[in-house]
Amino acid sequence: MNDSGHRYFIIHKPFEMVSQFISPDKVRLLGDLDFDFPEGTHAIGRLDNHSEGLLILTTNKKVTKLLFQGEVPHKRTYLVMVKGVVTPEELLQLKTGITIVIAGGADYLTTPCHAAIVEKPAGLFHRPQAFRELLPHTWLEITLTEGKFHQVRKMVMAIGHRCQRLIRTSIEDLELGELAPGHVREIEEHLFFEQLKIRYSANITA
Repeated sequence: MNDSGHRYFIIHKPFEMVSQFISPDKVRLLGDLDFDFPEGTHAIGRLDNHSEGLLILTTNKKVTKLLFQGEVPHKRTYLVMVKGVVTPEELLQLKTGITIVIAGGADYLTTPCHAAIVEKPAGLFHRPQAFRELLPHTWLEITLTEGKFHQVRKMVMAIGHRCQRLIRTSIEDLELGELAPGHVREIEEHLFFEQLKIRYSANITA
């Protein structure tokens, strides 16, 4: 137990699981994971049902504000498999900023970001839809400092490529690593704040 009494976890959220413990719909929930989370645990940020990868859970209600509403934006990195072959020109569009449609139907020009074509990562966990990898596709690594709704999916669609797989691999220095889908790792409080590059102080705990 940390001095503050709070606990901190990362999970590898599997495909087709929502990032919450309660839902009126018949969906797979975080509570279905084989782990006894303490009362008050909640997700920080979200990954949609079809996205995979790093998800933070904690009992500390102030982390969301510190991580996503602070003055300094925090980097989030994703591996993205898209349909078809991405050209250098299309990649440049992702890097320099591309127009997507956000809530309310408004056009939004994305902030310049890191984007690169990469090889399929070694040791990547397979999914039932793995047959798609037999068709022409491209793996991308994209790092954002902003998080509009479905932003990565909208960005690759804007350059003409449908997102077929989306995996969040890190938030700042907090990395998914080799954590298997559905598995949980607890992190000490000081390491949690250090790796997320959030100022650690006893005053921030609830």
